[in-house]
Amino acid sequence: MQDAGLTQTLSFGLTLQTGSSDNLHEGCLEARRVRNEVNRLDKEGWDWNDIHDTVVDNSYHVKNTTQLLVKKALKELETYHDHKDDEWGRPYPYIHETYPLRMNHNEGYALTVDDSGDIQFRISYKPYNYVKGVLRGSPDHLEQVKTALRSDAWRVGVAELVYKHDEWRLHVSVTHKSRTVAPPDNAGTVVGVDINEDCVALAAMNRDTGDVLDSVVIEYPEIKRIRHEFFTKRKRMQKVGQTAFENVVRTEERDFVHDHLHKVSRDVTRWVSQFNDPVLVFEDLKDMRDSLDYGTRMNRRLHSLPFAALRDTVTYKTAWNGVPSDDVNPEYTSQRCPRTECLHTERANRRRKRFKCKSCGFQDHSDRKAAVCVAQEWVADHDVNVPSLKTLPRVWKVRRTASGLCEGADAHGAVFASGVTDIGTSAQDSQSRARAELKPVASTAD
Repeated sequence: MQDAGLTQTLSFGLTLQTGSSDNLHEGCLEARRVRNEVNRLDKEGWDWNDIHDTVVDNSYHVKNTTQLLVKKALKELETYHDHKDDEWGRPYPYIHETYPLRMNHNEGYALTVDDSGDIQFRISYKPYNYVKGVLRGSPDHLEQVKTALRSDAWRVGVAELVYKHDEWRLHVSVTHKSRTVAPPDNAGTVVGVDINEDCVALAAMNRDTGDVLDSVVIEYPEIKRIRHEFFTKRKRMQKVGQTAFENVVRTEERDFVHDHLHKVSRDVTRWVSQFNDPVLVFEDLKDMRDSLDYGTRMNRRLHSLPFAALRDTVTYKTAWNGVPSDDVNPEYTSQRCPRTECLHTERANRRRKRFKCKSCGFQDHSDRKAAVCVAQEWVADHDVNVPSLKTLPRVWKVRRTASGLCEGADAHGAVFASGVTDIGTSAQDSQSRARAELKPVASTAD
């Protein structure tokens, strides 16, 4: 699998030199009007081609900018119409907030590098009316944009102007035209990924020998806790009719989850990069919601999990390192014993974070075990025969703190608690010996 071009989005603050923030606000208000008009006309039954032409002709934005805004609004409507039979709601109108101003490079906005090395921006909030200034951001992101502006191998693409955290920001996409992702079939290391509501587990398996080289469980309990808090706030606001403030809370929740998922995805990317020729393998969960029915409270928890969002951020970041991704059928990966001599499948095998096979007595951390089964499933799909599982390393657990920093990895369980007879070796043995060992997941006594 090869991508014609890999795209990355970089976020920058704006230092204004010509024009004012009121001009940027005016441009985003017009973007809001365009988006709401598209929704209103669709609700009235207009043909989409007529909606496009009418809204573009009656907007005071640069024509290309309006076309991008209409295209984005129609994409929202397409998603709604595809899922309205599943009781998806129509996109709600923006009333109390602005809408992102979406622009093409050298049309709605432009970036240039001045003699001092600063990146100058020019944003057209209406034809022949500009706001100009200098981009602010991390040195790495600024250097990336400079490279994209100077090199024919790169392209500066669409940008969005947004107002977040009491400041104006420009989200700029840059694309490497020729960078490719390695084909999954050529992978030498298969990294199984098991995403849960409070953690993501990864297990790296050697494709030829079947040995699990290393594994880690990255916990993010803050996402689950904070999302429940925001749900309670919104429910109380709805009860007393505070709909305006409810939108503010929804935005805060979205920003919090978005920020934490990106931090988790960076941890995953760093961990995966230690292996030779890896492929990331996920469970294919696109139809998971259709079969969920565990009661109102549990359904709400599971339906709100950011499975797709975390997968998208992980694959997006690993693709930049040339690492491909793939998926497998998730059926029974959480219930099946990973020992190839056993493979006993039963729901009772798993109890919360502990897995114990009712047939052979194999014990392991349930999420790490599921990641191993995901890797085995992929190998079975591509190589027919799955090598015998002989070793499992210790389970290393990493917990993300509220500040976003990662705590050190700790050993979680002795090797023989995992039901194997040989001591497995880790891809980071020299570092592993320095890590503190915690109590085992399951008792090692017979």
